[in-house]
Amino acid sequence: MAAAIEFDRVSKHFLLRQEAAPGWRARLQPWRARPAAPAFHALRDVSFDVAAGESFALVGHNGAGKSTTLKLMTRILAPSTGRVAVHGRVAALLELGSGFHPDLTGRDNIFLYGSLLGLSRRDMRARLDEIVAFADMADFLDMEVKHYSSGMYTRLAFAVATAVDPEILITDEVLAVGDEAFQRKCLERIYTFRREGRTIIFVTHALETVRTLCDRAIWLDRGVARALGPTSQVVDAYLADVNRRLAAETGQPASDGAHRYGSRELEITAVTLLDAAGMPTTTGTTGQPFTIRLHYQAHEPVDSPAFGLAIHHEGGLVLSGPNTRLHGVELARISGSGTVEYRLPALPLLAGIYLLTVAVYDQALIHPFDHQDRMHRFSVVDPVGRVRSGVFDGEGQWRVTLG
Repeated sequence: MAAAIEFDRVSKHFLLRQEAAPGWRARLQPWRARPAAPAFHALRDVSFDVAAGESFALVGHNGAGKSTTLKLMTRILAPSTGRVAVHGRVAALLELGSGFHPDLTGRDNIFLYGSLLGLSRRDMRARLDEIVAFADMADFLDMEVKHYSSGMYTRLAFAVATAVDPEILITDEVLAVGDEAFQRKCLERIYTFRREGRTIIFVTHALETVRTLCDRAIWLDRGVARALGPTSQVVDAYLADVNRRLAAETGQPASDGAHRYGSRELEITAVTLLDAAGMPTTTGTTGQPFTIRLHYQAHEPVDSPAFGLAIHHEGGLVLSGPNTRLHGVELARISGSGTVEYRLPALPLLAGIYLLTVAVYDQALIHPFDHQDRMHRFSVVDPVGRVRSGVFDGEGQWRVTLG
């Protein structure tokens, strides 16, 4: 398959100049050369390809080189060494308000963005109603965007970027600003693009979304590519490194969990599974009530946290990923200890082995207080020992009409 994006031994460095007021010697001797500015290496000899139609993620710490990589893809920056090749029309959402002029209205910026991509006013006029409807911005379209909130910026920018028929869509933390309803709309459109065979470059700290959306990933660390390959393998390697670093910083043993990370102001101290009778268990029963109880300890008051979990089949497939925010459960400031429960009236999983991820994040679902990735294991049995294929019981009914 042809490559949509190619990075061949790409490096990018910046000179760090620290300007200071010149002293009397410098003013009297202006011909004297200034000392050479030190160089910051944002990327070092990075190589990878993204196939046309592939969903590709960049993961890593803040300052790892992800944003620099995206700016090289969009030709905002040129590489210091190496070669970057991009094949196809690119629409990018790199940072809040990028591509928008603050003194122009939302309407004017729609046409400005289109012109930057080579589209005529007629082309953009044909897309205008779709853009305004998706962004839900009709009442603010003729307001100068410098008066927009961050959420309004994001809604309009995403609507425009995805309405111009890009062959390559590049997003950098675009889902971190919008509200829950808009995030769902964005993900639905991204999945539509994926089904249509468009290339997607995705940067986010929501790693479970990365696992679900992306085919492959690259892990960048201080400008160096540490891992490249299938998303789950790359994310697992990154999370293991995160855990090792946190263990070194806090003095906690790395055995605390192969894939546990977070700042721990609020932590999940235990996970208890309860059967239909409300008794602790390690085995659930298909079709019977099943409860996952999270025990927490807040070491300092935390405002509006969000608790969540994910159930994985032992083969790696993510089956479900509910969280309190998604279900409209708003938590106020919490302190001390307590429990949060997720109850299934009838466990839909079929017999097998399953892994459980539990987590608690800030209200925006960006900062992890405690994320325990697949650290908890449980099994499921079928009450009558029936042999059924798949991983869940859909509780469907057959109906046959003869004649």
